[in-house]
Amino acid sequence: MNASWYSARLNRIDLTMTPHITFIGGGNMASAIIGGLLRRGMTPQQIDVVEPFAEARDRLQSQFGIAALQGPGSELARASLVVWAVKPQTFKEAALQARFHTGHALHLSVAAGIRSDSIASWLGTQRVVRAMPNTPALIGKGMTALFGRPAVTDADRDLVDRVITPTGRFLWVADEPLLDAVTALSGSGPAYVFYFMEAMTQAGVDMGLSPEQAHQLAVGTFVGASELAAASDEAPEVLRQRLSTMALLKITPATESSRVLAPNTATERGLNRGCR
Repeated sequence: MNASWYSARLNRIDLTMTPHITFIGGGNMASAIIGGLLRRGMTPQQIDVVEPFAEARDRLQSQFGIAALQGPGSELARASLVVWAVKPQTFKEAALQARFHTGHALHLSVAAGIRSDSIASWLGTQRVVRAMPNTPALIGKGMTALFGRPAVTDADRDLVDRVITPTGRFLWVADEPLLDAVTALSGSGPAYVFYFMEAMTQAGVDMGLSPEQAHQLAVGTFVGASELAAASDEAPEVLRQRLSTMALLKITPATESSRVLAPNTATERGLNRGCR
């Protein structure tokens, strides 16, 4: 997805036209989505959250000015969209309590691992969308994959687009099993990035940089390379080959080339340590 196209689309989305939304569960992911919706134009009066823990309810009310309910009740009947942000092990119990008030609503689940057929059965409706976000969604830089059951309409998809947009980028998949591949790629991917970043930082320290300098360089390298890949129409393979060629051209003396590219350098030791 071209970055400029995505930015233009993001700016065109008008969240003031989004109807009432109720969140079931008020944890980190729900808070990230709620904060993004409010920053992009929704009002606190358009959002409710059901959160069983008093301390969390107080935090949500104080932070966002939204109504925070102890449990699902008749208030849920005004929701056009219900966002399920509960722990997987509590989903069924919460759904069986809420279904009597939310049968008319569209349901969006960000709970990991719960299949849409189970969700539809528990809620008594086929208008169910599953979302697989990743952790950068917490700061509005996420990558989310979405799957909608056959009963989900184009208007439903548009509503989900508007709600997910503040968390970062997204795409729709045609088949639900593809969400497993998404989990492996973008869901688990940040852990691999952090692991490689850790190895690069250690390599920098081994070559004499301070930990702070090495960390700054490693993070900046990943951010810049990612933004370059997002903005480019060329494949990462092409970008990598071009950079490799440029790096080799800069290494002219044979002795220097041997020193930089030889095994057991600080760089390779750091990367090998991180990849074990």
